[in-house]
Amino acid sequence: MSTLITVILVLAIILIFAKGVIIIQPYEQALQIRLGQYIGRLNPGFRWVIPFITEVIKIDLRTQVMDVPKQEVITKDNSPTNVDAIVYVKVIDPEKSYFEVSNYRLATLALAQTTLRGIIGDMELDEVLYNRELINNKLRDILDRETDQWGVKVERVEIKEVDPVGAVKQAMTEQTAAERERRAAILRADGEKRSAILTAEGKRQSMILEAEGDRQSKILRAEGDRKSRILQSQGEAQGLRILSLGSRPLDKKAITVLSLDALKQMSNGQATKIIFPFELSGLIKQSARFLGAEDDESSDESWKDVELDESILGKSLADEDISEASEYVKTIENKIKNLEDPTTPVDDAEIPPDKKD
Repeated sequence: MSTLITVILVLAIILIFAKGVIIIQPYEQALQIRLGQYIGRLNPGFRWVIPFITEVIKIDLRTQVMDVPKQEVITKDNSPTNVDAIVYVKVIDPEKSYFEVSNYRLATLALAQTTLRGIIGDMELDEVLYNRELINNKLRDILDRETDQWGVKVERVEIKEVDPVGAVKQAMTEQTAAERERRAAILRADGEKRSAILTAEGKRQSMILEAEGDRQSKILRAEGDRKSRILQSQGEAQGLRILSLGSRPLDKKAITVLSLDALKQMSNGQATKIIFPFELSGLIKQSARFLGAEDDESSDESWKDVELDESILGKSLADEDISEASEYVKTIENKIKNLEDPTTPVDDAEIPPDKKD
């Protein structure tokens, strides 16, 4: 009998001891309340408290994710929108999180819902869609300030979804389509404008090149005509000089014979009028002298002192002028062949100064 009582006492002591054993995880801290009085914190590890009269509340110190339920919010421009969010919170003061609020998780969620509704209600729908970062920061600041008295820190807030209602979404879709059509029309108009500009520029360059070619052609033709006339005039002058020098050995008798022969040829024609290009009396006088009349004037023998050489031909047109014109023509032809862009005009800087207008 005594043995049984001993065994029962031992089991009771073991049960009582086991009842007071508390295991606290590394990410937790515990609050110890004995007979309605706060005793203090219990750090992680194996702990023993007086059973039956001591209450231990474990507080999770890890970052916790709370999903704010989706709710319909009316924006500033009266656009109904469904909005939800995710809030990341962490307990930094276990005593406040337990003694200052009955349930900090529920309180934080309720505060997040009302605050989110107020922030979205002060913004237009376009701002809500494009300024999510602004909403996240504003919501986090407000929640962190309000939950600080509960010993809870709001680390981050993210807007998960902004979903306008059906009618608003359809209007947004139509607006987006219209905006894309507008941008496409602008791009097409800009392309047509650029095309027209390039076409006009090409025509202008073509006309410039054509005009430049015509101008160069006229310059070359004029230069050729000028040099041709110079050569022709010089040839005539040289012929007259040769004729003049060659006729100097003829005496007056020979000239008289030639004059009479010319008169004979003129009289053989069918013309009714004859114009004598010399003085008739002088011809008669020369004829009389040819027939034997004496003349006191001595014949001119100075022609014998003149030597007939190439100097009587005079100075010919410089060969370098002709070669210069030929090289200039070849330069123009090569430049036209080697043009990468046919709309690029010939550079006037490469035209010799004497070839420009």
